[in-house]
Amino acid sequence: MYILKSLRYPKKTYVGYTEDLKKRFVEHTKGMNYTTKRILPIELVYYEAYQSKADAQNREKQLKKHGNAWAHLKRRISNSLS
Repeated sequence: MYILKSLRYPKKTYVGYTEDLKKRFVEHTKGMNYTTKRILPIELVYYEAYQSKADAQNREKQLKKHGNAWAHLKRRISNSLS
C-alpha cells in the first residue's frame, strides 16, 4: 500500500496498492494511470509492506473509505504531506 502526493497540487494524494512498488511508481510517473496522470508530477510520500495481497487491499480500502483511518495517518505523516 502506498501514498503519492502531487507536487503540482499539494492537497491531492493518491492511495494504491501493488506487488511491485518500483514498477508501479514508474508507471505513475510516465502518466500510465488515469488518476495520477492529471496530477503529475508526483512523489512517493509513504508506503506499508504486507506479505498478503488481501491485507494490502484491506488497508487501501480502509484509508479510502474510513475518514478516521485517513485522518490518523495524515496526522502521523503531516510533514511529508505538506
